[in-house]
Amino acid sequence: MKCLVTGGAGFVGSHVAQSLLDAGHEVVVLDDLSTGHRAAVPQGAKFLHVDLANAQATDEAVASDKWDAVLHFAALSLVGDSMREPFLYLRRNYITALNLIEACTRHNVKRFVFSSTAALFGGEDRPPPIADDALIDPGSPYGESKFLIERALVWADRIYGLRSACLRYFNAAGADPQGRLGEDHRPETHLIPLTIDAALGRRPGLKLFGRDYPTRDGTCVRDYIHVTDLADAHIRAIGQLDGRSVTYNLGNGLGFTNLEVVQSVERVSGRKVPWEWADRRPGDPAVLVADSTRLRQETGWSPQYQQLDQIVETALRWRESHPNGYGDDSHS
Repeated sequence: MKCLVTGGAGFVGSHVAQSLLDAGHEVVVLDDLSTGHRAAVPQGAKFLHVDLANAQATDEAVASDKWDAVLHFAALSLVGDSMREPFLYLRRNYITALNLIEACTRHNVKRFVFSSTAALFGGEDRPPPIADDALIDPGSPYGESKFLIERALVWADRIYGLRSACLRYFNAAGADPQGRLGEDHRPETHLIPLTIDAALGRRPGLKLFGRDYPTRDGTCVRDYIHVTDLADAHIRAIGQLDGRSVTYNLGNGLGFTNLEVVQSVERVSGRKVPWEWADRRPGDPAVLVADSTRLRQETGWSPQYQQLDQIVETALRWRESHPNGYGDDSHS
């Protein structure tokens, strides 16, 4: 296949681009490098420096070739930031996606894979695991922006026949097992790399938010899915788009507590993690775990890196071998 991957210089997008290349497909990465890294674009992929907010440039990029699939990862993605700047998130994520979707309908693209989010399901506690048909009630403008895009894709299917796969995933983690790619957010907000950096002495001690949740050790439970397993699911989803659109929840299916993440990093690294308790953060649900039954049944997908220590080990190896991430000149 010939695939256009937007946001392919970011964490998840770069790993999906790499997996597509590994499977023998042709890949073009489109990114504005506002948060992604030029060095994260996999070897073998072509690169287009385009801002999806520019409708004309977006249209020209989509028109530049005949795509078997477009995979859309480019977005502002920090939940907390979206609460501080709601209209920025709503406007930026929705308009950039609309520009891309409209260009796809104009230039006869037939398959579209969308990086959606578990943030659609809000901040209220609900019995785990969360099924595909669970009530949608976004707990943030970030989650709302993703839901708006999902609705736009519904109409793109009904009116233009653009088949889409919306993959609502939970906590992407880990790194390419071959060490080619890793996680380098600036600033970093994800628990596993933060915990690793604390163990390596690269940041101050960690704070664990909340110790009185109704979970096995009092800390929040989250569903961590290895980014390579995530990539595999995206590729399999493309194969489901002959004649229909699909929506899948995508997660490991196993929940791990915040405290278990700390313990895993200590086991795998052989180092103590400096940490302390902090108050709960508003809106943090006790448990978020995905029910990926439909994805597994319909695509044959199953996670290959299901245990927390496996996920942490790949992340640790990349952080150790890349102390400066992708380097100081990554956004260029």
